[in-house]
Amino acid sequence: MSRELTELQALLVLNALPNIGPITTNRLLETLGGDPRHIFAADARTLQAVRGVGPVIADSLLGWENHFDLAREEDRLAKTHAEFIPARDPRYPAALREIHDPPIGLYQKGSYRWDRPGIAIVGSRRTTLYGQTVAKRFAGELARAGFCIVSGLARGIDTAAHEGALEAGGATAAVLGTGIDLVYPPENLDLYRRVEAGGAIVSEFPFGRRADRQSFAMRNRIVSGLCAAVVVVESDVDGGSMITAKFAGEQGRQLFAVPGRIDQSTSAGCHQLIRDGATLCTSVDDILADLQSLPGLHPAALRGPGSTGAAAKPSPALTESEAKVHAAFAGGEILTIDALGEKTALPYAELAPALMMLELKKLVSKRLDGTYEVRG
Repeated sequence: MSRELTELQALLVLNALPNIGPITTNRLLETLGGDPRHIFAADARTLQAVRGVGPVIADSLLGWENHFDLAREEDRLAKTHAEFIPARDPRYPAALREIHDPPIGLYQKGSYRWDRPGIAIVGSRRTTLYGQTVAKRFAGELARAGFCIVSGLARGIDTAAHEGALEAGGATAAVLGTGIDLVYPPENLDLYRRVEAGGAIVSEFPFGRRADRQSFAMRNRIVSGLCAAVVVVESDVDGGSMITAKFAGEQGRQLFAVPGRIDQSTSAGCHQLIRDGATLCTSVDDILADLQSLPGLHPAALRGPGSTGAAAKPSPALTESEAKVHAAFAGGEILTIDALGEKTALPYAELAPALMMLELKKLVSKRLDGTYEVRG
C-alpha cells in the first residue's frame, strides 16, 4: 500500500510520524533521491544507513499506518478548507526555505501567498498596556508600509500585533504551536477567523496536535524563519520570545528590541537583548532604516513587474498614495509633513505610511530637522 502513495500523501505521512523531525526527514529525502515515496519503498537496512535513523524511526516508517490515519487527515483538510503546502511547492514561503531545519510542508488556512517581506512582532503573554499599545501601533504602521505581520496568536503582544495589522487593512499571519484545527487560547477564536480571512493561519503540525513545550519552540523557529526581522516588544528573560530571538540570530534575521521600564520584569528580556546586540527600537523608522540594507528589500527587488533591463535605473512600483506624495516634491522643495498633507490632501493615516515606503524605496529622505526631500 505504501508504494501507492502519491508524493503529497507521502509528505503528509512523513510530516506526521512520531520520533522524526524535519532535519532527519530532509536528510532521508536527500539520501534517497528526493522523492518521499522512495522512503516508504525502502527496507529497514537502507533506512538505517541514513545518518540519524535508528530502529525506532525505521519501524515508524515501515509501519506508518499504525501511527497515522492518512484518510482522516485528507478528510479534515477538505472539510476545513485547509491545504498542505510542501517545501518544494512554489507557494511555500521562500524565506522559510533558507533556515537550517525548514518544515517539509506547512498546513495553511487563508489565501495569503507570501508575496511580501514579513516582520515578526512577538512578546509576553502577561503584558502591559504600554506593550500592547506599542505592538499594535508598530504592526499597523508596518502593515500599511507593505509588510506582512507575523506572530503566534497568543495572548498579549501577539494578539495586539495581529489586531494592529488587521485594523490597518494589511496582511498578517499566525503561526500555531498546535494543529491548525485547534485555537489556543480559546478566547482568540474570533481573531483566528479574522486572521484567516485577512492573511494566513499556518502550522507544521498535523490535525489534533496539542501544544507542549517542544511544539511552541518549533513554532518559534517558523515565526522568525518567515521574516526579514523580529521585533520583541515585551519579554521576561525566560519568556518564549527570547527563544524566537535566539532563532532570529541563528537564522541571520534582523533583531530589534523595544526598551521598557527598568522596574518591570516584562521588559527585562528586551533590555538583555539590547545589551547582547539587538537594535534598540523606539519607532518604525528604526526598523526601516536597518531593513533598507537587506538584499530582499533593495529597490531593485521592489520595482514593478514592468521594469526590465540591467542598464536602466530600477523604478520602484508606487501605490496611488506614494505617487501623490512623490509628485509633491516635483519642484525640488523641502517639505514638512504638514505641508505634504496640504499639497496631497491625504489624511495622516495614508500620508505617514506612504512616506515610509518612499524612504524604504530610497526615493525620499528624512532630514535631521524632520523635513523631507526627494532623493536625486
